[in-house]
Order: sequence, then structure tokens, then C-alpha cells
Amino acid sequence: MGTQHQHGGPPDLNVPLLLDLNHSKLQDLEAPGDVVDVHVDGTTSFFKTCFNGLNALSGVGILSITYALASGGWLSLILLFAIATAAFYSGLLIQRCMDADSSIRTYPDIGERAFGNKGRLIVSVFMYVELYLVATGFLILEGDNLQNLIPNVEFEVAGLTIGGKQGFTIIVALIILPTVWLDNLSLLSYVSASGVVASAIILGSIIWTGAFDGIGFQQKGTLINWDGIPTAVSLYAFCYCAHPVFPTLYTSMKKRHQFSNVLVVCFVLCTISYASMAIFGYLMFGSDVQSQITLNLPTHKLSSRVAIYTTLVNPISKYALMVTPIVNAAKTWFPYQYNKRFLSLFAGTTLVTSTVTVALAVPFFGSLMSLVGAFLSFTASVILPCLCYLKISGTYQRFNGETVGIGLVILMGFAVVIFGTYTSLIDIIGNL
Repeated sequence: MGTQHQHGGPPDLNVPLLLDLNHSKLQDLEAPGDVVDVHVDGTTSFFKTCFNGLNALSGVGILSITYALASGGWLSLILLFAIATAAFYSGLLIQRCMDADSSIRTYPDIGERAFGNKGRLIVSVFMYVELYLVATGFLILEGDNLQNLIPNVEFEVAGLTIGGKQGFTIIVALIILPTVWLDNLSLLSYVSASGVVASAIILGSIIWTGAFDGIGFQQKGTLINWDGIPTAVSLYAFCYCAHPVFPTLYTSMKKRHQFSNVLVVCFVLCTISYASMAIFGYLMFGSDVQSQITLNLPTHKLSSRVAIYTTLVNPISKYALMVTPIVNAAKTWFPYQYNKRFLSLFAGTTLVTSTVTVALAVPFFGSLMSLVGAFLSFTASVILPCLCYLKISGTYQRFNGETVGIGLVILMGFAVVIFGTYTSLIDIIGNL
């Protein structure tokens, strides 16, 4: 399972380790030290796989989950659990696809096994675009939170005045740039901090702010807000889009039959933490909550600062891992004789520059993340696994409970994609 480039094939879609290890929406798998042993078949223990899976599932979504609940109202929590269940089920389907054919290693492999080269291409495109927009979301998040910590700042550059938020976004991009130049994934795993710990710290410090720093949990909130349901659903979907990383976790396990238990542990723990963040945050700030809950926190309190600083460190450590697959794919578009080191620098720098441009042009974290959640995450994490499973298993030729169940999940998926994408695009256009 080497990571050699296959020339003449589609652009570097055959780098299983890089492609899948680093992808997760939403995502956010930071390769901890123990992930590197994926090269060897089945060496990772049950607990390590659980840890990696939690890392993949617990991401930036935790910051926008309260905003999602505030958009949809209390009853939209039912939709959070429905989406968690659908995502868990499609995770099991990915496992079944891999059980069906031992040569499947990566998420694009599943697409290819089901629908040939077209399937591989579609799966890969959804993965790459999602990664790209998540990386862009990281930059917007940093700009927003830094401006919240240090308000009323302007930067003078060569006679140009740049606003605080834009300036901070550019500075963060310059800090991140060297990490994108690192070719070595094991070096990157040192750059990347542990996402599980970060999410726990953020959750803990926000509850602490509510309980002990005078904010309290008095807000009533609304029972249901029909207009906000598409936004709520899209952001909930954004929280559960680690599926492209599941094949790698599966192949890395010593006892692969335990993979379904890993999924149970990861989905239950993540759903508990997402739901608690949503409920406590909504009780604290009600409908005034912003697209990232950290922007509501009183910056003079220590607990709030802990939450904001943890939020700031997280994306800086994750950005490079998110974009590594894109950089590797870009490098294969150039003729072989080009200097590899130069190509890495060129591809990495171009990528960071373009994400900065997008982040400055569309600086709306909530709307961008709900667009990613509705259009990309739900397609990649729910619809595609269901379609691939139906085709690979041949289930689509029989009419039974399973086929009906999968059909309903796919229909729900398309409803989320259509309404969520429409709402978030209208939102972004309205804000421009």
C-alpha cells in the first residue's frame, strides 16, 4: 500500500494513506503519532482506532452547533439525532463495502468498485472540494476570533489600510504556510495537536463560563423556527462528515470485525458532546448566539479566554493535514522532471493564497460551513456510501426492508442537499 504516484492515471487519486488519513470534514483527523502504522496491515488496537475516529468526528462543528440549534429551535435537536443515526448507518455500509472486497483501501476505491472510473472521480471531487472549503473556513474562524480578542485594530501596509479581521486572516495564513510546505506526514503529526482534547477543553470552559462567570443558563429559546431548519440541518450534517477517513481506520485495525463497535463508541460520544454544547450554549445565549459560540464569550474572563485560545490553536494545527491530499494531487499534474521540492512549495503556496482570497471574499463562517455541510458533507458521508453499497452488494435488485431503509436515507439526504444548499447560497449572496 505504498504512496507512489501512478502516472498516466487520474490525478493522484491512488494515494490511499494521504488521501484518507488526512481527510475529514468536517472533519478533522489529525494524525496522532499512532496513526502512522497504517502502512502495516492491521496493527492498530481497538482503543487507538476509537481515539482516531473521535479525532475525525470531533471537529470545528462543535463551535457552530449552538448556532444551528438557535436557527432551528429546540425541536431541531430531533434532526441532530436523525442525522447522527443516518451517518452512523452509512458508516456501517462503508464497512460492508470493504468486507465485500479486500482490495478496497480508500474511499475513492469504494467509488471505483461500485461505478468504475466515474465513481472514483465523483468521490474524489467531493472529497477535495470539501477539504478546500473546510481549510478556508479555518481561516475565517481565526480572523473572527482574533478580531474578537483584539478589537479596533487596523494594519498599514505600503500605504494601504487593511481592516483588523482581514489583516488577522492574512497573518494566520502566513503562520500556517510553513506547515503546508512540510512533506513529511510524521512531522505534520507533531505540528497537529490532539483534536479530542481540544474539543473537550472548549466544551468544558464554555460550560464553566455559563456556570461560574455570571452568564447563567436562563435563556428560553424558541420551540421551533421553520425558516431556520435548513441552516440547522446543514450545520448538523457538517458535524458528521468523517466518512472518507473510515476506510483507513478500518484497514489499520488489528481486529477488523470490531470496527462497528468503534463506530458506536465514536458516534455516541461525539453526539453527546455536540448535543451538550448545543443545549448549554443555547441556554446561555438564546437566539443571540453567533455563528461561532466563542464570539459571544466575555473576553475578559479566564474561562472564555481558554476556550478562544484553544479554538485559535486548533485550526493552525489542522490546516496542513486537511490540504495535504490536495497538494499531492496537484503535484501529479506536472511533468515528472520538475523539481519535487519546488513543486511542493509552489503547490502549497498557491493553495494557501487561494484559500485566503476566498476567506476574504466570503467571510461568513456560519453560511460557508452550512454550504459545506449541506452540499458536500452530506453527499460524501451519507448519499454516496448508500449508493455504493446498493451497487456493490447487489441489494438494489431485491426489494426488502434494507432496500427501503437505504432508499429513505438517500431521499432524506437529497432533501438536505437541495434545501440546505439553496438556503446557504441565498444567505451568502444576501450578505455579500
